[in-house]
Amino acid sequence: MYQAAGLAAIVAVLGLSTIWSTVNALWAMWTTDALKSIGMFVPLVSFVLVLRVWRSLEWEMEGSWWGLVILAVTAFVVHLRDQSVLIFVFSPQWSIFVPPYSLVMFAYGAGVVLLFGGTRLFRASLFPLVLLFFVNPVPHVFNVFVDLPLQRISAHVARGFAIALGQPLSPDQLRLMFTPDFGMFIAPGCNGIRGAITMGFIALIAGYVYRFRWYAHAAVVAGAVLLGYAFNFARLCLLVLYYLVALHFTSLQNKAEMGDYVIGGCLFLVGTFLLFYVVRRLSESPGQIKPPAINVSASVESAKNSSFYLRFAAMLVLTLFSGYKVARAYVQTHNAGYTAQMNADQDAAGQFPAQAGSYKLVRTWNDNIFAGTLLYHWAEYAPADGGPHVSLAVSPLLGSHDTLICHSARGEDPLWRDQLTLPMAGNVPVDFSGSFFNDGATQYLEATTICNGATCGEYSSDRKHFGFVYSKPDAQSLFSQDPQRPIPILLRAETIDTTLPADVARQQMTAAVRSFLASVDLAGLTQPYRHR
Repeated sequence: MYQAAGLAAIVAVLGLSTIWSTVNALWAMWTTDALKSIGMFVPLVSFVLVLRVWRSLEWEMEGSWWGLVILAVTAFVVHLRDQSVLIFVFSPQWSIFVPPYSLVMFAYGAGVVLLFGGTRLFRASLFPLVLLFFVNPVPHVFNVFVDLPLQRISAHVARGFAIALGQPLSPDQLRLMFTPDFGMFIAPGCNGIRGAITMGFIALIAGYVYRFRWYAHAAVVAGAVLLGYAFNFARLCLLVLYYLVALHFTSLQNKAEMGDYVIGGCLFLVGTFLLFYVVRRLSESPGQIKPPAINVSASVESAKNSSFYLRFAAMLVLTLFSGYKVARAYVQTHNAGYTAQMNADQDAAGQFPAQAGSYKLVRTWNDNIFAGTLLYHWAEYAPADGGPHVSLAVSPLLGSHDTLICHSARGEDPLWRDQLTLPMAGNVPVDFSGSFFNDGATQYLEATTICNGATCGEYSSDRKHFGFVYSKPDAQSLFSQDPQRPIPILLRAETIDTTLPADVARQQMTAAVRSFLASVDLAGLTQPYRHR
């Protein structure tokens, strides 16, 4: 039984290659967003808790082939998402990719548990599996409706404490300037959300391990979250005291950032000790603990059931099939020639025609994020009649992507969003997802689409409360052993005349994009970037 369980655990870890793009995206999110970094511990904790439950069932091997069906469907859906866009738009501030990463991880975990342990292990492991939904612990909608308001509350508390101590401050509500050159900015990371989420997860897992009754479990989690927020307010107040002391001891001023880390670390350690003290006391109270589950010992025959090895072999085949593609991609991307080419491409200009009908190329540039990663090749075109300029962007690395998510992350809500069908060169119709914005300085129209194979198209449904943005994958790329990369295209036309009514400006920008696109072959333009 131990040997079979060990083999199942190993192939479960290796089987992550079936959803490798999701694993890759989660890793990038955890390592670049400090607020979501706690999510990297969730799969490990879930894995350990499932093994803990499985051991309590004496490594029962009553697996089900339905688990393999779930794993295969999950792998296919992830592959489909890699080749297309499907976004569910709840509101301008809340959009999610379908399927979300948390659902993919839950489906994978549930499939593995069903395949090797069966329905009994699945029911007993429901909490560790549901925990996988928290691989993204702070969805974007939480940032919009909770994170930013908490930032203002934290700034108000720190400012009020400093004023109560008689310290005059600058009028900026988020900056506490004790002198013109010495002060602190209450950034979103200072609002206590990271500490509160971490304390909440500790309480959530500890309550499960100690088998708290639901009301005790909920009270401990809620208390832990509130404790995290309370200690953050204490941290801000202690930091104000540090700044006041540093006004008289100037040598401390350049150590304020380290002082913040030390104060925060000490308070978090104290809070953790308090939390575990409460958990320990509750665990000693019989009225707060659920009675242990009565386990019926698994039969020896089930442990030796030969069907386990058939299910193991099937999972191994699925893993090897996906692992081959992951290993092949790894070898290609870590090849010295490939790395040199990628580094060169970061600074190389995009390949754009010098003339597109009556539009002449004015300038080109690259849009790069941190570490030099290329987002878009840009080109700006000017018409001969002096009308609005049109900018064209090609993203050779992003894969399936929709700019609506990026605008939402920056708090930019579209005034209008709908589907546009515009003809490109050869009078070939192309479907775009269109959005119109006004940022106070300019009014601009953005039209996005994705080119797969020889076709381009992205679609959106215009609804009052929600809708979809999606593209259709190319069948040849979808089932090819060497699929081509889907290439996002972005067209943008803008005007600096913010006095124009929005509908009039949108119609003018749409006409400019239509006129420009009539002389551009998007499928040919993206061909050099498609090979993976």
